Amino acid sequence: MGSEGKIVFTEEQEALVVKSWSVMKKNSAELGLKLFLKIFEIAPTTKKMFSFLRDSPIPAEQNPKLKPHAMSVFVMCCESAAQLRKTGEVTVKETTLKRLGASHSKYGVVAEHFEVAKYALLETIKEAVPEMWSPEMKAAWGQAYDHLVAAIKAEMKPSP
Repeated sequence: MGSEGKIVFTEEQEALVVKSWSVMKKNSAELGLKLFLKIFEIAPTTKKMFSFLRDSPIPAEQNPKLKPHAMSVFVMCCESAAQLRKTGEVTVKETTLKRLGASHSKYGVVAEHFEVAKYALLETIKEAVPEMWSPEMKAAWGQAYDHLVAAIKAEMKPSP
């Protein structure tokens, strides 16, 4: 964060994020699904946090509700990252952040879950654009994700 609370995201970081997102955008549904399947592989209990997966006999990758949800999460992460430098803040509607904060609190999401999701997101991006992947790109996406998570966490209220 900058001195006035603005996020410092360099021109180079922005270029890396925007360039890779422009390549991934057309496959966002598939990449979103990959992201969630990685999360479930790393932390299988997270599947129980999703009502549409919890008692479903359908494998997660075939569940008709997972792909649209996964795509919207992936797109939100990527669009937010791509706007970071231009706006100096996470660009997700305040109402969306409040809803995300409330739902993440309600389902018991904790810091470790965000770390698993970050690892899964970085791995998904690395596999999607291997020819572009670099330590600098990893750092740029990681920083952008951290800012989004901080905005969501700011809206999370402890359960009564």
